[in-house]
Amino acid sequence: MTVLNDIPQVAAGPSHARGRVAELHAVRAQALAGPGEKATSAQHAKGKLTARERIELLLDAGSFQEVEQLRRHRATGFGLEAKKPHTDGVITGWGTVEGRTVFVYAHDFRIFGGALGEAHATKIHKIMDMAIAAGAPLVSLNDGAGARIQEGVSALAGYGGIFQRNTRASGVIPQISVMLGPCAGGAAYSPALSDFVFMVRETSQMFITGPDVVKAVTGEEITHNGLGGADVHAETSGVCHFAYDDEETCLAEVRYLLSLLPQNNREFPPRLPCTDPPARRGEVLLDLVPADGNRPYDMARVIEEIVDDGEVLEVHERWARNIICALGRLDGRAVGIVANQPQTLAGVLDIGASEKAARFVQMCDAFNIPLITLLDVPGFLPGVGQEHGGIIRHGAKLLYAYCNATVPRISLILRKAYGGAYIVMDSQSIGADLTYAWPTNEIAVMGAEGAANVIFRRQIAEADDPEAMRARMVKEYKSELMHPYYAAERGLVDDVIDPAETREILIRSLAMLRTKHADLPSRKHGNPPQ
Repeated sequence: MTVLNDIPQVAAGPSHARGRVAELHAVRAQALAGPGEKATSAQHAKGKLTARERIELLLDAGSFQEVEQLRRHRATGFGLEAKKPHTDGVITGWGTVEGRTVFVYAHDFRIFGGALGEAHATKIHKIMDMAIAAGAPLVSLNDGAGARIQEGVSALAGYGGIFQRNTRASGVIPQISVMLGPCAGGAAYSPALSDFVFMVRETSQMFITGPDVVKAVTGEEITHNGLGGADVHAETSGVCHFAYDDEETCLAEVRYLLSLLPQNNREFPPRLPCTDPPARRGEVLLDLVPADGNRPYDMARVIEEIVDDGEVLEVHERWARNIICALGRLDGRAVGIVANQPQTLAGVLDIGASEKAARFVQMCDAFNIPLITLLDVPGFLPGVGQEHGGIIRHGAKLLYAYCNATVPRISLILRKAYGGAYIVMDSQSIGADLTYAWPTNEIAVMGAEGAANVIFRRQIAEADDPEAMRARMVKEYKSELMHPYYAAERGLVDDVIDPAETREILIRSLAMLRTKHADLPSRKHGNPPQ
């Protein structure tokens, strides 16, 4: 018996086939074990799981089928020829989540720090191609130190191949990036090209240039988490959609998100059995939303009252909080919900809210998820900062996304719907299939006070009692142009409904729209505002 790479080699003979199988099992055992207990303990000491432990949490038990487990790099120089571990620092394959196929790749930080080399990249390219061909979601579990410096430009080219496939898969299959360690430089662009980004506090960071480079160039001192940690990207930059305290919770939420998404753009999200009665009345809605348009309330509670069992998954929950983007179910079927949040900035649209909602609308449209829009919007946020920051350009992103969407679209006006913001938030005039309103709705170019000051400026100025005249004109304007049935009388609202019947009406409307078909003009692609 000879020894090659520490694996016993059984000589040919009567038991040759059995010996070869034993050799195979020994090689696989070595690949599964990875670099050893010391490396595994070091990973655990950082509060991080190993790549295989993460895959086990993500996928259904026993469903993972690995691809190219025995792959090794072929690079030489800088000592690489003496270190050729199996997998080359990335584990690739497929399995199931709730019985549905999901492709996955996971960086193994214990091997080369999860750094990407040529063989490593080729494995990722292959699994991405397989996911696109099979029409199934792709989940990346990121925990790598960027490009493998020893392999030079070959490693950089590997990233180019990943970005190209991210773009080709966009809108075709769901792409989910889970950040479970560092992600710096060009490596950060693959998550940015995906549909959803998950992060874990304290252990995951994303940035283009790290703290040392920042200090050298600008003189600013900042920690890794302060520069690109989960909370920074969840609250400030908007790069991260979901942030959690630990990997177990994070991966459980990835599984839940997958249950709300279809396998690809040719399918519908799975329908789950629903025990929440479709005709359940929501009497509590009458008390949740004050008739007084100046009083705030929590729109999240309104959404919870409408959807099945009060279960929602809010996307970008902590960024641009003046608008809510959430996934939920109505009668067991997934829906996307966009809603103004009166608790923050009175629910106005600003740059952040417009970008957040536009991307969410595009995602829902790409993956056949019907859209429900709940309006209580006083307009766009005024200010020099907003105008100079390009609110026109950013607001147009949301307008473009809605106008371009072909999925079923239903809008519901709860209270205020003023000015251009009313038009942008999926009004009937830009293509909403159905528009409903509560009896508390106020649809107008602007609020009654502002309108009266403009229209009746002369009468107010010339009156003996300007304040009394202003109050009278405000009342007159409201009675003439802002009563709850004004838009319905002109066909701009399909019906004014009892708030308690909202759930039932939305479910009935979605059932009717399920077979909706809409064709866009023939074109290579649109040119949305940037």
